[in-house]
Amino acid sequence: MALITYLLQGLVLGFPAAAQPGSTQAYLLAYTLKNGWRRSLPLALAPFISDPPIILLTLLLLTYMPPLFLSILQIVGGCFLLYLAWGAWKGMKTAVSTPVPPDSAQKGLLKAALINALNPNPYIFWATIAGPILLTALRQSVLHGFAFLLGFYTMLIGGFATFIGLFSLTGNLSRRVNRWLSGMAAIALGLFGVYQLWNGISGLGY
Repeated sequence: MALITYLLQGLVLGFPAAAQPGSTQAYLLAYTLKNGWRRSLPLALAPFISDPPIILLTLLLLTYMPPLFLSILQIVGGCFLLYLAWGAWKGMKTAVSTPVPPDSAQKGLLKAALINALNPNPYIFWATIAGPILLTALRQSVLHGFAFLLGFYTMLIGGFATFIGLFSLTGNLSRRVNRWLSGMAAIALGLFGVYQLWNGISGLGY
Protein backbone atom coordinates (compact mmCIF):
# COMPACT_ATOMS: atom_id res chain seq x y z
CA MET A 1 0.00 0.00 0.00
CA ALA A 2 1.29 3.48 -0.83
CA LEU A 3 2.33 6.02 1.79
CA ILE A 4 -0.50 8.33 0.77
CA THR A 5 -3.03 5.59 1.51
CA TYR A 6 -1.91 5.29 5.11
CA LEU A 7 -1.77 9.07 5.43
CA LEU A 8 -5.38 9.30 4.24
CA GLN A 9 -6.46 6.50 6.58
CA GLY A 10 -4.94 8.43 9.48
CA LEU A 11 -6.73 11.62 8.45
CA VAL A 12 -10.05 9.83 8.13
CA LEU A 13 -9.74 8.16 11.54
CA GLY A 14 -8.47 11.32 13.22
CA PHE A 15 -11.55 13.37 12.39
CA PRO A 16 -14.13 11.30 14.29
CA ALA A 17 -11.67 10.83 17.15
CA ALA A 18 -11.53 14.62 17.55
CA ALA A 19 -15.20 15.32 16.83
CA GLN A 20 -16.81 12.60 18.93
CA PRO A 21 -18.17 14.11 22.18
CA GLY A 22 -16.29 12.78 25.17
CA SER A 23 -14.67 13.57 28.47
CA THR A 24 -11.62 15.20 26.87
CA GLN A 25 -13.76 17.56 24.80
CA ALA A 26 -15.85 18.43 27.86
CA TYR A 27 -12.70 19.29 29.81
CA LEU A 28 -11.39 21.40 26.92
CA LEU A 29 -14.65 23.36 26.98
CA ALA A 30 -14.53 23.94 30.73
CA TYR A 31 -10.85 24.93 30.67
CA THR A 32 -11.20 27.26 27.67
CA LEU A 33 -14.15 29.11 29.16
CA LYS A 34 -12.17 29.75 32.32
CA ASN A 35 -8.72 30.48 30.91
CA GLY A 36 -9.18 31.69 27.31
CA TRP A 37 -7.88 30.23 24.08
CA ARG A 38 -4.24 31.31 24.47
CA ARG A 39 -3.73 29.34 27.68
CA SER A 40 -5.93 26.51 26.41
CA LEU A 41 -4.35 25.93 23.01
CA PRO A 42 -1.45 23.84 24.39
CA LEU A 43 -4.05 21.37 25.73
CA ALA A 44 -4.64 20.23 22.15
CA LEU A 45 -1.23 18.52 22.44
CA ALA A 46 -2.41 16.28 25.30
CA PRO A 47 -2.56 13.13 23.09
CA PHE A 48 1.19 13.44 22.50
CA ILE A 49 1.65 12.80 26.24
CA SER A 50 -1.03 10.18 26.85
CA ASP A 51 -1.06 8.22 23.58
CA PRO A 52 2.47 6.75 23.23
CA PRO A 53 2.12 4.43 26.27
CA ILE A 54 -1.47 3.68 25.24
CA ILE A 55 -0.36 2.62 21.78
CA LEU A 56 2.48 0.49 23.11
CA LEU A 57 0.27 -1.12 25.74
CA THR A 58 -2.53 -1.95 23.34
CA LEU A 59 -0.24 -3.31 20.67
CA LEU A 60 1.73 -5.49 23.08
CA LEU A 61 -0.57 -6.43 25.93
CA LEU A 62 -4.15 -5.19 25.97
CA THR A 63 -5.58 -7.71 23.53
CA TYR A 64 -4.50 -10.44 25.99
CA MET A 65 -5.58 -8.69 29.18
CA PRO A 66 -8.74 -9.78 31.06
CA PRO A 67 -11.83 -7.52 31.02
CA LEU A 68 -11.11 -6.72 34.68
CA PHE A 69 -8.30 -4.39 33.58
CA LEU A 70 -10.66 -2.18 31.57
CA SER A 71 -13.20 -2.18 34.40
CA ILE A 72 -10.63 -0.91 36.91
CA LEU A 73 -9.48 1.72 34.42
CA GLN A 74 -13.07 2.91 33.97
CA ILE A 75 -13.63 3.20 37.73
CA VAL A 76 -10.47 5.25 38.27
CA GLY A 77 -11.27 7.44 35.27
CA GLY A 78 -14.85 7.95 36.45
CA CYS A 79 -13.71 9.15 39.87
CA PHE A 80 -11.24 11.57 38.28
CA LEU A 81 -13.92 12.97 35.95
CA LEU A 82 -16.27 13.55 38.89
CA TYR A 83 -13.47 15.44 40.64
CA LEU A 84 -13.00 17.65 37.57
CA ALA A 85 -16.77 18.17 37.25
CA TRP A 86 -16.92 19.44 40.84
CA GLY A 87 -14.05 21.83 40.14
CA ALA A 88 -15.74 23.13 36.97
CA TRP A 89 -19.02 23.62 38.85
CA LYS A 90 -17.33 25.56 41.64
CA GLY A 91 -15.54 27.68 39.04
CA MET A 92 -18.85 28.53 37.36
CA LYS A 93 -20.41 29.66 40.66
CA THR A 94 -17.46 31.74 41.83
CA ALA A 95 -17.16 33.42 38.44
CA VAL A 96 -20.33 35.38 39.23
CA SER A 97 -18.95 37.30 42.18
CA THR A 98 -15.17 36.90 42.29
CA PRO A 99 -12.58 36.48 39.56
CA VAL A 100 -10.99 33.05 39.36
CA PRO A 101 -7.22 33.02 38.79
CA PRO A 102 -6.35 31.24 35.54
CA ASP A 103 -4.78 27.83 35.68
CA SER A 104 -1.33 27.27 34.26
CA ALA A 105 -1.22 25.75 30.78
CA GLN A 106 1.13 23.04 32.03
CA LYS A 107 -1.29 21.99 34.75
CA GLY A 108 -4.19 21.94 32.30
CA LEU A 109 -2.18 19.95 29.77
CA LEU A 110 -1.31 17.29 32.34
CA LYS A 111 -4.96 17.04 33.44
CA ALA A 112 -6.12 16.65 29.83
CA ALA A 113 -3.51 13.95 29.24
CA LEU A 114 -4.57 12.15 32.43
CA ILE A 115 -8.23 12.24 31.37
CA ASN A 116 -7.28 10.62 28.08
CA ALA A 117 -5.06 8.03 29.78
CA LEU A 118 -7.86 7.01 32.18
CA ASN A 119 -10.44 6.74 29.41
CA PRO A 120 -10.81 3.17 28.07
CA ASN A 121 -11.95 4.40 24.65
CA PRO A 122 -8.43 5.14 23.33
CA TYR A 123 -7.30 1.68 24.42
CA ILE A 124 -10.24 0.04 22.65
CA PHE A 125 -9.72 2.25 19.58
CA TRP A 126 -6.04 1.36 19.26
CA ALA A 127 -6.55 -2.30 20.08
CA THR A 128 -9.37 -2.86 17.58
CA ILE A 129 -9.08 -0.24 14.81
CA ALA A 130 -5.93 1.87 14.64
CA GLY A 131 -3.52 -0.72 16.06
CA PRO A 132 -3.98 -3.33 13.32
CA ILE A 133 -3.61 -0.61 10.66
CA LEU A 134 -0.43 0.67 12.28
CA LEU A 135 1.04 -2.82 12.56
CA THR A 136 0.27 -3.49 8.89
CA ALA A 137 1.91 -0.21 7.92
CA LEU A 138 5.00 -0.89 10.03
CA ARG A 139 5.42 -4.29 8.38
CA GLN A 140 5.94 -2.44 5.12
CA SER A 141 8.27 0.21 6.51
CA VAL A 142 8.74 2.72 9.31
CA LEU A 143 7.78 5.46 6.85
CA HIS A 144 4.43 3.83 6.20
CA GLY A 145 3.74 3.70 9.94
CA PHE A 146 4.85 7.31 10.31
CA ALA A 147 2.51 8.37 7.48
CA PHE A 148 -0.46 6.83 9.28
CA LEU A 149 0.44 8.47 12.60
CA LEU A 150 1.10 11.81 10.88
CA GLY A 151 -2.33 11.80 9.27
CA PHE A 152 -4.11 10.72 12.44
CA TYR A 153 -2.50 13.22 14.81
CA THR A 154 -2.63 16.09 12.33
CA MET A 155 -6.41 15.71 12.23
CA LEU A 156 -6.77 14.96 15.96
CA ILE A 157 -4.62 17.85 17.22
CA GLY A 158 -6.02 20.20 14.59
CA GLY A 159 -9.55 19.24 15.59
CA PHE A 160 -8.87 19.88 19.27
CA ALA A 161 -7.30 23.25 18.46
CA THR A 162 -10.33 24.18 16.33
CA PHE A 163 -12.71 23.28 19.16
CA ILE A 164 -10.72 25.41 21.60
CA GLY A 165 -11.05 28.38 19.25
CA LEU A 166 -14.79 27.81 18.83
CA PHE A 167 -15.31 27.37 22.58
CA SER A 168 -13.45 30.63 23.21
CA LEU A 169 -15.54 32.58 20.68
CA THR A 170 -18.78 31.18 22.06
CA GLY A 171 -17.81 31.83 25.65
CA ASN A 172 -16.96 35.47 24.94
CA LEU A 173 -20.48 36.29 23.76
CA SER A 174 -21.64 37.27 27.23
CA ARG A 175 -21.08 36.42 30.87
CA ARG A 176 -24.43 34.65 31.00
CA VAL A 177 -23.54 32.46 28.01
CA ASN A 178 -20.13 31.79 29.54
CA ARG A 179 -21.71 30.67 32.82
CA TRP A 180 -24.26 28.52 31.00
CA LEU A 181 -21.58 26.77 28.93
CA SER A 182 -19.41 26.29 32.02
CA GLY A 183 -22.33 24.67 33.79
CA MET A 184 -22.98 22.43 30.79
CA ALA A 185 -19.31 21.42 30.72
CA ALA A 186 -19.45 20.56 34.43
CA ILE A 187 -22.60 18.49 33.89
CA ALA A 188 -21.03 16.75 30.89
CA LEU A 189 -17.92 15.87 32.88
CA GLY A 190 -20.11 14.58 35.70
CA LEU A 191 -22.24 12.46 33.36
CA PHE A 192 -19.17 10.98 31.70
CA GLY A 193 -17.76 10.24 35.15
CA VAL A 194 -20.95 8.46 36.28
CA TYR A 195 -21.07 6.56 32.98
CA GLN A 196 -17.47 5.42 33.40
CA LEU A 197 -18.11 4.34 36.99
CA TRP A 198 -21.27 2.44 36.00
CA ASN A 199 -19.50 0.58 33.20
CA GLY A 200 -16.53 -0.19 35.42
CA ILE A 201 -18.60 -1.51 38.32
CA SER A 202 -20.82 -3.47 35.93
CA GLY A 203 -17.71 -5.04 34.44
CA LEU A 204 -16.67 -6.26 37.89
CA GLY A 205 -19.86 -8.29 38.06
CA TYR A 206 -21.66 -6.36 40.79
